[in-house]
Amino acid sequence: MELIQEVPDLSAYLASDEAIDHHHPLVRDTAARLAGQVADSYAYAHAAFEFVRDGIAHSADSGDPRVTWRASDVLAKGTGICHAKAHALTALLRAEDIPTALCYQRLEYDGAGGSCLHGLVAVRFGGAWHRQDCRGNKEGVDARFSLDGERLAFLPDEERGERDYPTLYAAPHAGVLRVLQEAPDRSHLWEALPGAL
Repeated sequence: MELIQEVPDLSAYLASDEAIDHHHPLVRDTAARLAGQVADSYAYAHAAFEFVRDGIAHSADSGDPRVTWRASDVLAKGTGICHAKAHALTALLRAEDIPTALCYQRLEYDGAGGSCLHGLVAVRFGGAWHRQDCRGNKEGVDARFSLDGERLAFLPDEERGERDYPTLYAAPHAGVLRVLQEAPDRSHLWEALPGAL
């Protein structure tokens, strides 16, 4: 699949906004701590990925009802769904000047045709974009950081109507962000999240 930049200017994929608040002190401190433990930007990206994948609980897996959406809040509370975790990873990577995009998949979740929108990121190394999925591993899910072939949590099944969206967004999709901001808890969030773009 060919990935398509929403914005041609790479600086857009380094920007800070209300969700990707990489100028926040907690994001900066976390990035500095991780960067101090590694030798280069590739190793930093790998370390940041594993920090978010393993250190921030996926709220559906852990049963946490709280909804987070701003990167600094995800780091502070240690919880979030895939979209929130993608915002946190994007902020950590952009804090260290690694161009990072947000991207999405349409997945079936109930075996009866119900779909959900899954959030992940893409990092730019060596002149190419590489998608990464930091949602968190569990039984049947083994996502890993890779610049040599994708190791995502889910592979869409087109026969079931699942798909990868090729667009690389510089900011969170407006529909997803609005639902995250307005949901009082995770049960309401599940009902309101879009099933497709």
